[in-house]
Amino acid sequence: MTAALSHHTDHGFRNPWPGFEKRGFPDLLRWLLFEHRKAPRDSGTGCPEMKGIPNDGAFVRANTTDFTVTWIGHATVLVQINGMNILVDPVWGNRVSPIPFLGPHRFAEPGIAIDNLPRIDCVLITHDHYDHLDTDTLIRLGAGPLYLVPLGIGRILAGLGITRYIELDWRDTRMFGGLAFTCTPAQHFSGRGLSDRNRTLWCGWLVRGSKESWYIAGDTGYFPGFCEIGDRYGPVDLACLPIGAYLPRWFMKPVHLSPSDAIAAFRDLRARLFMPIHFGTFRLAEDPPCLPIYELRNEIARSGIDAARFLLLKRGETRIISPAIR
Repeated sequence: MTAALSHHTDHGFRNPWPGFEKRGFPDLLRWLLFEHRKAPRDSGTGCPEMKGIPNDGAFVRANTTDFTVTWIGHATVLVQINGMNILVDPVWGNRVSPIPFLGPHRFAEPGIAIDNLPRIDCVLITHDHYDHLDTDTLIRLGAGPLYLVPLGIGRILAGLGITRYIELDWRDTRMFGGLAFTCTPAQHFSGRGLSDRNRTLWCGWLVRGSKESWYIAGDTGYFPGFCEIGDRYGPVDLACLPIGAYLPRWFMKPVHLSPSDAIAAFRDLRARLFMPIHFGTFRLAEDPPCLPIYELRNEIARSGIDAARFLLLKRGETRIISPAIR
């Protein structure tokens, strides 16, 4: 990336990469009016891939040494590294919408009850969309953790009474608890209403300790930034990459990875392990809930990459990340 490719505007932020295709309100209408009603209405409840496993949180509450990752569901991930408990995009709500009784509803319960979490040291937010930033959940988590967020999100937190936060721009790094937290570029958009589109920044996060590192992409389309992240910070031990809400492809491609895009991003990042997220919890697009993970399995088989490098966690599953052989 060069300085000329600025992501700042007079009124907010933009995606600066050549070839990015912006989708506007006419595109949204085309999708909703002419295609959305024709899509299959699969609830996902009968899909074996979507079944969670019981997790009472006892192991993660006791753990202070192992590098672990737990998939809570959708984009909500708990990572334990260097004795720190880090929660990303925490959403325990039943709907992801500005209207409490309308919008996408949860069809898969969170993998761990919020009251069974360990003490959370740090909360990372990737952007302000309702399936990534749930104000009721943040109120329950309270003002104890340090919140690291992209530019503009602090106003939302302050409105909830949360003042212990730091806003970062792309490529900014902050140290906390012996870890380096870097706000990484992403190709997406933001907005929680009709008049605030792209007023706040969107991002991914890369976290590095003395021996281990991990990356979570947030929401993003496939873009040159993956190569930058891999070249500048890689290789990383674990990459958490979204695979859902990718259909219809003509509409979603600029801002959401498909399973095949996610594998391409995994290669660019030079990561050791891949964990899929952002599927199987809320119906946000035309892909049925089971399709992203099925498609990912097919892409893994075609990729020639060792299947052991893919961590296909069930909801609620905790996995210990073994040290890399360096």
